Amino acid sequence: MDEFRLSLGVTPNFHQGVIAYRESTVAVVCRRDSPTLAVAEPRPIDLAGGVRESGPLAFLETPTLATVLAEMPGFRVLLPSELKGPFDATAWPDIDPQDVTYWRPRDLGEALFNYWD
Repeated sequence: MDEFRLSLGVTPNFHQGVIAYRESTVAVVCRRDSPTLAVAEPRPIDLAGGVRESGPLAFLETPTLATVLAEMPGFRVLLPSELKGPFDATAWPDIDPQDVTYWRPRDLGEALFNYWD
């Protein structure tokens, strides 16, 4: 099943393109306010179309898919190894410092792709 899950409310701060990839289903996530992509496990949705989970995403190693995504002009693709690393606020000035203080992201992935309100 391939589908787009647009984030139209306050949360999450990313959209998902859910695609069948090899033997599994993955979500290509894109931040709403910047052309930053990653590949993660898709979130299950409920009957009303809402997401049932809101915690940190589980980012996936998909080297071939990441290579293809990186060929898209203007987009930056982040790998799980980067997303599991520490969050450096100076490298991401568009993330509200008050959100960082309140939510205390454990890593870069949680700071970039989240359900903060």
